Amino acid sequence: MPERKILTLLTDFGLSDVYVGAMKGVIAQINPTLTVVDLTHEIPPQNIAAGRFCLMSAYRYFPDETVHVAVVDPGVGGNRRAIALQFPSGFLVGPDNGLFGGILSQSRAIAAVELTNPDYWRVPTPSATFHGRDIFAPVGAHLASGVSLKLLGREIDLASLVELPIPECQRIDGGVTGFIQYGDRFGNLVTNIPGSLVEGKIWSVAIAGQTILGCQTYSDAPVGNLVALIGSNDWVEIAVNGGNAQLRLEVDLGAKVLVLIN
Repeated sequence: MPERKILTLLTDFGLSDVYVGAMKGVIAQINPTLTVVDLTHEIPPQNIAAGRFCLMSAYRYFPDETVHVAVVDPGVGGNRRAIALQFPSGFLVGPDNGLFGGILSQSRAIAAVELTNPDYWRVPTPSATFHGRDIFAPVGAHLASGVSLKLLGREIDLASLVELPIPECQRIDGGVTGFIQYGDRFGNLVTNIPGSLVEGKIWSVAIAGQTILGCQTYSDAPVGNLVALIGSNDWVEIAVNGGNAQLRLEVDLGAKVLVLIN
């Protein structure tokens, strides 16, 4: 069977513990020739929405047949399903808790299975608190080594996949309303408003009592000043040139944003 060869990992495990290393050890036991790429292990603990955003942002940059293992799993050991999905350009493995909803909003899945076949787990009786090591990592390794999706478990209805209750942006007279969906380590605030709605127009962002003129680059504003622009992931973004917009504006994820378009 043909190998898919590339496997990515995204978790909220951090790097101060051995959790990520243990997952990589399990993968290497199954197939040490796989290329394992760390997307990030610094998702805020239990923050499914942040994991959803980061996975959606990185997915498009990998070759076809890549297997993405994502574990942000506050419901581990509970009633949530362990699943694998097949898309035209790759595979996803992880918990059915909305983590894959960002990719599903952009690309329709071909098939989905619940991971019910213990032949592809690390052990027949996995830990109730570490499915990343005992189910998701080994399943991802087998899938990346060419195992067919249908062998991993029973097929499930794509319509039954869990979605996070994340609202879409809304067009209004003179603009668009939305919210902050992600904040990166620089303090840049990424909205859920597509850059395509403002590209080539004169626009500004209203948030936390501030109105920020839309620009092209961070350096279009003086150092220390707020700036709004279309970020690298093609969403409207709020930043501070040389600073931290999240600290400056004192806003959290979910904060409301208004984009005014002239």
